[in-house]
Amino acid sequence: MIIPLSFSLALAAPVAEVPFVIGDNAIIVEAQVNGRKTGLMFDSGFSGSVKLTGNLNVGPPSGSVRLRDFVGEFNAQTVGLKSLKLGSTSLNVAGQEIVQIPGESYTMSYGVHCEGILGLEPFIGQIFEVNFERSVFRFHSPETDISQRKPDNKRTFLLRMLPIGTNSIELPVETPTGQRMKLALDTGNAFYATTHRDVLVRVGLWPEKEKPKHMGTSWVASGPVESFQTVLKGLTVFGVPVESSVWSIIDLPSSSADGDGTVGFQFLRNFNITIDMARRRVWLENFTGKASTAPVGDTGIYAFYDTRVKRNRVWRVTPGSSADEAGIKRGDDLLGVDGNELRAMSFRQLRQLMEGEAGSQVSVAVSRDGILYRHELERRYLVNGL
Repeated sequence: MIIPLSFSLALAAPVAEVPFVIGDNAIIVEAQVNGRKTGLMFDSGFSGSVKLTGNLNVGPPSGSVRLRDFVGEFNAQTVGLKSLKLGSTSLNVAGQEIVQIPGESYTMSYGVHCEGILGLEPFIGQIFEVNFERSVFRFHSPETDISQRKPDNKRTFLLRMLPIGTNSIELPVETPTGQRMKLALDTGNAFYATTHRDVLVRVGLWPEKEKPKHMGTSWVASGPVESFQTVLKGLTVFGVPVESSVWSIIDLPSSSADGDGTVGFQFLRNFNITIDMARRRVWLENFTGKASTAPVGDTGIYAFYDTRVKRNRVWRVTPGSSADEAGIKRGDDLLGVDGNELRAMSFRQLRQLMEGEAGSQVSVAVSRDGILYRHELERRYLVNGL
């Protein structure tokens, strides 16, 4: 890689590097939590420290905490966090806690061995880099000052965090007319970006009384919510001009009065990202040369693994989709795709099976009341704004 002279002197060697792997739209890092080895998904949108499946014994309960996601709140048990290591690097976790939630299946969700989520709190005192290009975290010395770097605003960008969110990285997204949204940098969001319909109405990107034509479902921590996809054009996302991108829009108001949503993995994976929480600065280096996304085709099936019946069950069928036209309905069991019998799969993995190039075909086997049905479905654009 050729480093522009304008900021080459500011790139001192990192104090430590920790490798990670790219799972299904997520960063997974090997860690030790209270001495227990595990895999964690790095979620910069989670303001806490570590969230684990309830099956991992990391110590006695210490209390409870109330958590918030995009649309709701819920309670969870806590355990004192005594130690946290990423590779050979120990992070300062004094006074921090582990959140444990029974029933979570992170390995199924991300396609890589994973028993929890690593949040932003252990990184607060660090100057750290999420280097997607080489799949490593880099921890820089306290003397590193990214605010002195000189961006060219084409490949490199220097951003000041918005004055909201003490344990989140809130940055601006601007519309072509100069309206502003406040979105968190969120490696745990598998989409390009997620916001709410009322936010789009506020900034003039969605007519107030218009209903989405293609309604779907998103699965958040508090449960399933109605959502849809739409194409947004001419935005400036975290200082980066974006010609066109596909956003996931939740059809409910936000659970927070401060932020408007998050910018997720499909945007962030194009950048090496250095974050200094103390100085409130973020440095982006676009190593792929890309920032936009294109829509993909979809059958319209939204399904999840129902542990009660041990089947992948259809939760929603988008009206007007090929699945809808074939007569597939909510409550049907999804047994197979393209001749392959389905194992227990996460909501996200099942969505990936339904998506692909528009015009391509996918064979599905479903059952209803014990009767088997086979369908050939066409993937179509089910994206508003096309």
